[in-house]
Amino acid sequence: MESYLFPFDSLICMLLGISFTVWFTLLLVFIIVPAIFGVSFGIRRLYMESLVKLFEWATLRMERGAKEKNQHLYKPYSNGIIAKEPVSLEQEVQEMRRGGAEPEFDMSDIFYFCRRGVESIVDDEVTKRFTAEELESWNLLTRSNYNFHHISTRLTALWGVGVLIRYGFLLPLRVTLAFTGVGLLVVLTSIVGLFPNGRMKNYLSDKVHLMCYRICIRALTAIITYHDSENKPKNGGICVANHTSPIDVIILASDGCYAMVGQVHGGLMGVIQRAMVKACPHIWFERSEVKDRHLVINFFEIGCTVYPVAIKYDPRFGDAFWNSSKFGMVNYLLHMMSSWAIVCSVWYLPPMSRMEGEDAVQFANRVKAAIARKGGLADLLWDGGLKRGKVKEVFKEEQQKLYSKVLVGTFISSWQPL
Repeated sequence: MESYLFPFDSLICMLLGISFTVWFTLLLVFIIVPAIFGVSFGIRRLYMESLVKLFEWATLRMERGAKEKNQHLYKPYSNGIIAKEPVSLEQEVQEMRRGGAEPEFDMSDIFYFCRRGVESIVDDEVTKRFTAEELESWNLLTRSNYNFHHISTRLTALWGVGVLIRYGFLLPLRVTLAFTGVGLLVVLTSIVGLFPNGRMKNYLSDKVHLMCYRICIRALTAIITYHDSENKPKNGGICVANHTSPIDVIILASDGCYAMVGQVHGGLMGVIQRAMVKACPHIWFERSEVKDRHLVINFFEIGCTVYPVAIKYDPRFGDAFWNSSKFGMVNYLLHMMSSWAIVCSVWYLPPMSRMEGEDAVQFANRVKAAIARKGGLADLLWDGGLKRGKVKEVFKEEQQKLYSKVLVGTFISSWQPL
């Protein structure tokens, strides 16, 4: 029995075919081909500048509307739930021992540790560092501003138009580019992996990685500004950067080729990692396995040249932070692809080497401080593993050492009453 298509059905099929042809032709000509050759037409920069003007207008309109209705638009600024003063353990004990106590254990010392423990529970400084930043002004992405109310019909309509643009046009475009970039990365790195080790394989691996990462960058509408490119990492050195998101790798690798060291993943990330390692000697290890951790040498201990890199994201256009305890990789990527854009700045810092008499920990802290200072980031003593693991013994020992110095009278002379 022969199938028969009505003229209307034939017209629909023809229009769909034309639409897909035009869609992929535009992608190929204006995005994929320029990505392969590292060329930009400046469209993303113009798009970002237009968004900035739009956000400024929306913020002014909200502030004016809130003023007319006597509403408080912004949160009162606060660093936390509890007002804390930067007072050391020694100063706290000094305050409690004004009566001139001897340098020995005193029952009143317990209150210091009890108060600090309660403060840590009520106002947890660790968890706050892994929570997405809340903006004071509205960036037309959500209506989650702290005191946002219906202020203007035009603003509400603009928000609705933004939803249609982001989910109706930008999201399908970005998903298409993401599948293209990731698909090419998996297929081409697997093919390059078949070549014998040598210059040809290294050359092809570099070109494949750069091409695919640049396509993936465009899948996020990432607008990246690289500073001080003369300090870019060179062969034989180690690149160290602050870690905010899995896309940190894409941000850096779209401007140069790296052999990476990182946590092994499952799912989609696992597929990508297994394909990448075929073409380039990346190192993936499991942090929870002691054996794997020992196999990965701490480069701060071997005295090699370190190339620090600071990466700072602009949260006005989209939140790049990944709360991995709440969202999976696919959910996180969809969240970013439905935002306006991912805008960031990258600073290449001058290379650093271990100084004479400097141990590995001191060297690592010096590099970390330089990155934090350049990127305008908080320089914290602990790392990201603290959000899931137990407090390291070294932190506990540090507090014990400080208190022991008080007990033996090391600090008594500085505050003993006259």
